[in-house]
Amino acid sequence: MKPRRTFSPEFKAQVVLEVLSGTKSNAEACREYQLKPEILSKWKTHFVENAAQLFGMNAQGNPEQARMAELERVVGRLTLQLEIAKKASSFLTALQNGGGK
Repeated sequence: MKPRRTFSPEFKAQVVLEVLSGTKSNAEACREYQLKPEILSKWKTHFVENAAQLFGMNAQGNPEQARMAELERVVGRLTLQLEIAKKASSFLTALQNGGGK
């Protein structure tokens, strides 16, 4: 029998954010990362249930953690913007190539 795979909290958050942001559908994420839909569903539920705790954290307690969290948010936002730009670019390229006929 295969040993169980373990996933880091960062990986779980990345996959859940991809699904919640609309970058990938549940099915796409499950196929790409070889996950069972039930696992992804549990991760999403856990993520949403605990999201409120993030806003209740005292950021003054550890300035390094607050800075790291802010940088991670920036990276996430920039990653999403890059994906949108890539899709828009491929769409415009297709229009230009198809529009010349």
